[in-house]
Amino acid sequence: MAEPELTLAAQYLRQVVEVLRSMGVDPADWLAPHGLGEARLEEASLTMSLPTFGRLLMDAERVAREPALGLFVGERLGARTHGFVGAAALHSQTLREVLEVFVRFLGVRISVLAVVHSVEGPDLHVELAELVPLGEAQRPVLEAVVMSVRNVVEAVSMGACPVKRVAFPFPAPDYAALARDLIGCEVAYGAARARLTLPSALLDQPLRMADPRAFEEAAELCQRQLDALGTTHTTAGRVRRLLLEKQNGFPSLQTTARRLHVTPRTLHRRLDDEGTSFRSILEDVRQRLAEDHLRAGRASVEEIAYMLGYSDPANFRRAFRRWTSVSPSAFRAAARES
Repeated sequence: MAEPELTLAAQYLRQVVEVLRSMGVDPADWLAPHGLGEARLEEASLTMSLPTFGRLLMDAERVAREPALGLFVGERLGARTHGFVGAAALHSQTLREVLEVFVRFLGVRISVLAVVHSVEGPDLHVELAELVPLGEAQRPVLEAVVMSVRNVVEAVSMGACPVKRVAFPFPAPDYAALARDLIGCEVAYGAARARLTLPSALLDQPLRMADPRAFEEAAELCQRQLDALGTTHTTAGRVRRLLLEKQNGFPSLQTTARRLHVTPRTLHRRLDDEGTSFRSILEDVRQRLAEDHLRAGRASVEEIAYMLGYSDPANFRRAFRRWTSVSPSAFRAAARES
């Protein structure tokens, strides 16, 4: 099976270079063993396998002797480092529109994450869904992206919409206190997903930097970039992104085909050519979301079943046992012990 690939804006690796320089590290010591040079980072985007990207990030931490490197890189990622996506966010009329920019166009900047947001009483939750398992790249990538989302939200709101809480889906690192200081709010670990929590009351408040014309121009350019990427990314990856964006009511094959501007028959054929099917992708998404929720431990098995579209929790239990060979309750118990 081919290794999953990642496409990301080369600008982000240039920020790693700048952080290394600020720490007194020669970037060549990091790049050369991977066959890269700074000239390569002047390209608009780079594509590499996820394992390669993970090794690249681990080596950056090693040469810098800094395990919190992802946080320091994220500190540098303001709205203007995100190209047209950042421009669209800066000129949005409300925070809701900013989040829709992330939902629609994050794939232009990094191909393995999707943004999902929801309101729960006074809280607005902004979650980062991993489209494929990130492996050893997970921690530094999510730290950098969470920091960057925080930076963008604070910039567009001019500090009026502070992040209340942040959560990460990995164990607390030795530098957890540093993370709290850098992010500037409560930070939790061991969550189902990376999440930022904001005040929901500010979701539709007008933003002072709003510029509808500039927003439309930037959004149009983002769409062009996304369309261009769509010709090179797999159909399976695009379907997976749509399913993760629309969880709590997964779209049907027919609706998904319409959103991808193809017929259901064409979508079925393309997925078949890639050795998969809509049903297989949906099952995989459901399994990963189920495991995330069970590890987090907040929702009951019945609640998770309904969230994943099962009208009968017994059907969910059977499906979960088919996926993992254990019951949801046994999986949760094992996750708590690990």
